[in-house]
Amino acid sequence: MNHTGPVAVVTELDDVTADMVITELNKRGVPVVRFDPSDIGDRLLLSARFGAGPATTPAGHLRTPSRDTALEGVRSLYWRRPTWPHFEHLDDPDARFAAAQVRHGLGGALYALASCRYVNHPLSNYAAEYKPMQLAVAERLGLTVPPTLVSNDLADIRAFITEHGQVIYKTLRWIPYRRSDGVGLTTWTEPVTADEVDESVAVVPHLFQARVDKVADLRVVIVGLKVFAIRIDSDLLDWRTDYSALTYTPVALPTSVEKALTAHLEHFGLASGSFDLSITRDGDLHWLELNPNGQWGWLEDETGLPIAAAFADLLEQGATP
Repeated sequence: MNHTGPVAVVTELDDVTADMVITELNKRGVPVVRFDPSDIGDRLLLSARFGAGPATTPAGHLRTPSRDTALEGVRSLYWRRPTWPHFEHLDDPDARFAAAQVRHGLGGALYALASCRYVNHPLSNYAAEYKPMQLAVAERLGLTVPPTLVSNDLADIRAFITEHGQVIYKTLRWIPYRRSDGVGLTTWTEPVTADEVDESVAVVPHLFQARVDKVADLRVVIVGLKVFAIRIDSDLLDWRTDYSALTYTPVALPTSVEKALTAHLEHFGLASGSFDLSITRDGDLHWLELNPNGQWGWLEDETGLPIAAAFADLLEQGATP
């Protein structure tokens, strides 16, 4: 296994969280090559060779304006917040074709680096982002999951809301969303009543969940074998709507919950992930969701927990036998 080569950090240009990890790696003298898939062209050149013998990983190189990196020498790959090119200068059919070649060429070569450690492997991230899968795995592992309905059947949705009374709606998948006039939109976790839903819900499935009578939220960041649990206190249904209203307290998890969350990551083949749970008045923890590539940089700033160092530890170590 390679423990001396560079760590490849794949992310967008402005990524403060990645900067924190790179700073830690720089302090340790660990070489880093940083790039974004949207750099493809003169700013990012790839050559990957296959079929030249019994190799465990493709040979070749990645070349950026400041680095020339052998693919087989990559120690770890940190898949953070990459952006893919859209080729706006091309006609739509050509742009779609070009974008597919980048995803399957550059992406495929990066996904095939068998001798490096992935944090996380992009295909594992992708599989873990399906909330119905997350819910099913969490329930199988013994975590408390609020009653949840994924449906586009109006009658079933109204019956579910009537049965549980206090119900919230949240998206199954967040994506950047802009109106035709360019105004950006987003969707928070919101309460919903039976009277508010109508026939339009039949267009796509929606996620409805019984509202947890919570007193606080919990964000748990797991990095390898290290677990960072932070209690988030506020009066908000969705704490993401106002970060200025939040207070943070590092806490210890019950051993059973810690083991279940770690097993959840292992199920999807993830080295790290960010979990959201709610804390009830009785102190019980209710599962909400997993973000396999969640943000955590602000939590280190607020609490002083050494999360960036934990990521640097994992990336510096590289793959293990």
